[in-house]
Amino acid sequence: MGQGKNVIYQLSKCFALRIVRLYCCLRDNRGEYVISKQLYRSGTSIGANIAESIYAQSDADYISKLSIALKEASETEYWLDLLYESEVISEKEHNSLVTDLKTIIGTLINIINKIKNKKREDK
Repeated sequence: MGQGKNVIYQLSKCFALRIVRLYCCLRDNRGEYVISKQLYRSGTSIGANIAESIYAQSDADYISKLSIALKEASETEYWLDLLYESEVISEKEHNSLVTDLKTIIGTLINIINKIKNKKREDK
């Protein structure tokens, strides 16, 4: 499936772009360097792993890449929570990003479960 028609790819890319913009804002305007860099790494890694999954060599490889993306999404949520709870980002910023992230997480879980269920049915 090409990247243009892959919904999870598009969701994760849009989210990564939001994370890049937030990172630049935190670094340049708010002087926050440590947590924002962690957020930048994990938030963009979600999409990178999804991009890799598109050309997976097997279902197991595909599930592995999506599972890594899921772990990165969980880490990203942790960094967003820390930024919010330390009052570096606003509640509005936090909620907007976490809402998008929850959509990505839910979509990843659905895809992974669908493939696992299909494999069980095929046995």
